[in-house]
Amino acid sequence: MGRIFNVAGPCNPQKHYMIDAARRLGAEVFSLISEEQFFVIHAARQTGKTTLLVDLTERLNHEGQYYALYCSLENADGHPDPETGVPIILNAIERELTLNCFPHLDKFKEGAKIGGSADALQNALIAYCRSIEKPLVIFFDEADSLSGQTLITFLRQLRNGYVNRARYSFVHSLGLIGMRNIRDYRDQYRSPEQTLGSISPFNIVTSAMTLRNFTHEEIAELYAQHTADTGQTFEEAATELVWRRTQGQPWLVNAIAREIVQNITKEEPQSPATAQMAEAAIQTLILQRGTHFDSLMARLREERVQRVIEPIITGGTGRVDPNEDDYLYAKDVGLIRDDRKKVEPANPIYGEIIVRTLNWRTQQEIERHGAAYQLPRYLKEDGTLDMDYLLRDFQSFWRENAAIWQERYDYKEAGPQLVMQAFLQRVVNGGGQILREMAAETRRVDLCVVFKERKYPIELKIRYSEGTRDEGLKQITAYMDTLGVDAGWLVIFDRRKTISWKKKLTVKKQSVDGKTVNLIGC
Repeated sequence: MGRIFNVAGPCNPQKHYMIDAARRLGAEVFSLISEEQFFVIHAARQTGKTTLLVDLTERLNHEGQYYALYCSLENADGHPDPETGVPIILNAIERELTLNCFPHLDKFKEGAKIGGSADALQNALIAYCRSIEKPLVIFFDEADSLSGQTLITFLRQLRNGYVNRARYSFVHSLGLIGMRNIRDYRDQYRSPEQTLGSISPFNIVTSAMTLRNFTHEEIAELYAQHTADTGQTFEEAATELVWRRTQGQPWLVNAIAREIVQNITKEEPQSPATAQMAEAAIQTLILQRGTHFDSLMARLREERVQRVIEPIITGGTGRVDPNEDDYLYAKDVGLIRDDRKKVEPANPIYGEIIVRTLNWRTQQEIERHGAAYQLPRYLKEDGTLDMDYLLRDFQSFWRENAAIWQERYDYKEAGPQLVMQAFLQRVVNGGGQILREMAAETRRVDLCVVFKERKYPIELKIRYSEGTRDEGLKQITAYMDTLGVDAGWLVIFDRRKTISWKKKLTVKKQSVDGKTVNLIGC
């Protein structure tokens, strides 16, 4: 069997198409190891961390200067008591030493028996490092799965060994690897007002690095490996679309290609992979809602994540501080990006999943209780979408259900945007799609309904002041210019309780620079 696009577990170059993970980390890691440093490598789930660690371990062992050990701490998850957590860590290290046939395993076992959970790990590593003829390098994977006093005890013993290396042998260099930076290990242990003093166990790392996503060129390089093996090509437009929709997120890049190769072109394996196939694969992945998405979207229920994501959904004006722990956490776990001078979903596919996750219940209830709100109702004779009719229906729906729907959302500030997008989603599921552009501090949300190759731009805004309408007109016309269309819809939600529904629910047309803007009041 030939190589495949991998979407589960570490990559193996003999079995999988892959891009060297070390290339995405940079050469700094080798300098840190040679300088005897302790460091952190953090990146979102399924970006290649374990693949990287296995490769680094094999490379260091092959070069022969060090004994390099990969050790997962995943089994210690859920064991905050060090009396049970530390023995699990010791067993994990012992198992890896055994599997790698490293010498003097007995010395590690003897050291582990000295003292209790507060110093057994340190004693075991001291005894082992004294017995071997080469420096020891350890990569602790899933380090952020540790919690409670197990985490503190683990870090304190590593720190004690680190600061006393002039007096006795200890680990030469050590990496803590997980989704989060070490600052967030601290935050999960204690509330901000607590302190661990000047000798905090979290003060043990020299550097924190992260794995970057694939570049556009690396996506093309990955897909070219498949072409070299099978002859099936990926058209340039397909690679471009994958880059644009994924921003190089490794799991997404592989999953799209896998869907094309194993399902879409299964009967014609030599058919070139097109942009249309890539889009079909993306829609399949979104509808399947696999574990990759589920584990990521589960974090939307966390209050600290909500504080960051809600302004993105609403285009809210509240300042998102890039130095706050909530912001850094959302970025570390892979939900957001900020490299384009704005805070937005990490990629358009995640943006789509975020919205669909938050308004899924609304979509289902619209389908059960609003049988009239289905696609055939909004089709013109020529098969195009009657967006004016659709949005007038939404006005009626919003008037009847606004108070009920908004109260059901944890993300209450984002209620209008989420309900509107749920309403649109149930309609366009019959044959169209919604492209979303969301970012914090923009004071708007840009949507483009694509149906039968026609584009229907919609701007969603919350009324903040008398100037909201004029601001919205400028924004929607600029968005229309970007899309190359001459008709668009500006929807303004007026949340003032002192204004009657009769005054809120308005429909007007306005010409702006030769373009037609339909103003929809809600």
